[in-house]
Amino acid sequence: MFCQKVRLTQENMTKSTVLMAAVCLLFSISLTSLQSLTTAKNGGQADTLHYPKSFGFGRTATLKEIALLDTDVRPDGKGLPAGSGKVSEGKLVYAAKCSGCHGATGVEGPNDQLVTIKNPTDPKVKARNKTIGNYWPYGTTVFDYIKRAMPFNQPGSLTDQEVYNLTAFLLHENGLIKADDIINAKTLPKVVMPARDFFVPDDRRDGPEIR
Repeated sequence: MFCQKVRLTQENMTKSTVLMAAVCLLFSISLTSLQSLTTAKNGGQADTLHYPKSFGFGRTATLKEIALLDTDVRPDGKGLPAGSGKVSEGKLVYAAKCSGCHGATGVEGPNDQLVTIKNPTDPKVKARNKTIGNYWPYGTTVFDYIKRAMPFNQPGSLTDQEVYNLTAFLLHENGLIKADDIINAKTLPKVVMPARDFFVPDDRRDGPEIR
């Protein structure tokens, strides 16, 4: 009786082994078929570890499109275009194209806060709010960043006039220029930002000399 039970157990194990082998074989065949189908859809080229020459989407940017974002403005003002901006005009541009992300006054968000809150007890004040007025080192950086990166959904779409106006408005809201000041290629580099002296050249090197 005992021998019969052992024999039955061995038979069950053999059946289980055969069943597992059959499942593995079917899985292997299915995987091979799927790879063949993928290869056929990809024009006969199977997936590899190497990137293809093209991913099949997008297009080559035009020279005009590249020029919209190919801007470089230095702290001394080199690279700034002709034109000028007014605080009053910048307020209108801000309300139309910036307030949706940065709030009606540049404080509310939901995206980055742009204007420094002067009252430290204001509930909107956070420990490390980095704004144009307390963190950015150069006035020219404001123009450069807006020109190349804003608005978020359409960077490069603002005209130089709009960017100058926005720069004037934001500098005024941060208490850095007067309401009637004109911002242009000559006056913008002269705006002294509170955080200017807190930035130093990045001369770090490897090893213990890193500071």
